Amino acid sequence: MTTREEMVDIAVDDQHIAGTVVSPASAVPGFLFVHGWSGNQQQYLARAREIAALGCVCLTFDLRGHARTDAQFETVTREDNLRDVIAAYDVLASQRNVDPAAIAVVGSSYGGYLATILSSLRPVRWLALRVPALYKDEDWGVPKRRLDRDELATYRRGVVRAAENRALKACAAFEGDVLIVESEHDDIVPHPVITNYRKAFEKAHSLTYRVIEGADHGLSEEPWQQAYTSLLVTWAAEMVLGAREGGTAPAAHTHRQPMPQRQPPSEA
Repeated sequence: MTTREEMVDIAVDDQHIAGTVVSPASAVPGFLFVHGWSGNQQQYLARAREIAALGCVCLTFDLRGHARTDAQFETVTREDNLRDVIAAYDVLASQRNVDPAAIAVVGSSYGGYLATILSSLRPVRWLALRVPALYKDEDWGVPKRRLDRDELATYRRGVVRAAENRALKACAAFEGDVLIVESEHDDIVPHPVITNYRKAFEKAHSLTYRVIEGADHGLSEEPWQQAYTSLLVTWAAEMVLGAREGGTAPAAHTHRQPMPQRQPPSEA
């Protein structure tokens, strides 16, 4: 990677010493991490550090209704959380050394759903979605906690076309590179949801699909967590390296990652 150098004057005590800042000649990719419902940014910090080591700037954050703002858990809506994601994106894109044309959004479950909608509102080059959830457009303004779970479960078992859903419509228009990771035994985001997402990405530059064998929705076993981290970091490295060298993304492919038996999933 080529570099640029800038002379700086460093004040120390009552004197000044000379220094040289050596930095990349070009801006670097940015990665935004969006956690799922009932989660928090801590779940992505370790992965963010690994991707930052690739030469990227990463941002994790807590959606409203979680962590320090958990008092809003019962009343926060998807509109509120989408505004959170947009605000976080804008902070990342405004960082001096971030290339605004090379931003990735990584989202899990509810966070994956929000990430796809974000791609229709802000420039996104790469999307990494782990068990992306799906919700009906009609109850957009209803607090997330008050959605009818039985009705939602029925909706997620059916075929939903891109034109019928805001998130899937955003996927249909997305032209970047996509990673979709499914848990084999997911009772919260069942296989039909993943199928709906995969079908929607008809214009994607590349689509990489992975299944973590035996895993539940929340990746409650450490080996499943490790498998996802490995998949995500490997894919991110391929995307970043390809962008730096002007190469192409890997061809679309499917893979099943063998893992141990599942534990009860968490809420989406």
